[in-house]
Amino acid sequence: MRGSHGAPGGQWVERVHRVGSVLLGVGLLVFGVLGFVDRLRFFSTQGQEVLGLSSNGALSTISLIVGAALIAAAVRGGRAASTTTAMIGGLFLLSGLVHLAILNTPVNLLAFQMQNVVFSLIAGMLLLFLGAYGRISAGLPADNPYYRARHPGEPDELQRRAEDDGMIADEVAVAEGHATPEQAERVRADAQQRADEARRRAWEAYQRQQHE
Repeated sequence: MRGSHGAPGGQWVERVHRVGSVLLGVGLLVFGVLGFVDRLRFFSTQGQEVLGLSSNGALSTISLIVGAALIAAAVRGGRAASTTTAMIGGLFLLSGLVHLAILNTPVNLLAFQMQNVVFSLIAGMLLLFLGAYGRISAGLPADNPYYRARHPGEPDELQRRAEDDGMIADEVAVAEGHATPEQAERVRADAQQRADEARRRAWEAYQRQQHE
């Protein structure tokens, strides 16, 4: 579902954040579990291949923790998933850059190889994009949860539109002579409300003129 101006809105944004967080979390959990199944040495700087990446016991443990955090964030809600994926994405990018500098050195405690660096950079960018999706934009629609959080005092635009569309349908039904009693009552009440509002504005205008 997309809001006004083609921007992602409402339930779609939260669904993307939560589903994306779960998928990435499951992938990391699988990677971590396979590392433990292979009984990798914990701080070996050489590492062994797991799903095309070099790994050791420490990296497997971190993968399990991060994967669990992503899934827990998705369970908690779209906002938590968005924030968590963005933060972890930044850490992935930082990890890729740091390990690029320490490849083939004694301090390479997570047994990174070049393929791990490439994966970290790509995964970091994907996580950052996922976390920012539908959240960082100048044109967020009114049904977007992050727009509503920034504008708590504004009425819900979609609700107003739905009410207007419903009233138009009721008025058409009355005009065509096939309105239900409920539709006729809603149209009558709306007309009365508009008349009362018009009289109130006229009275206020009259009062202002008297005081000028």
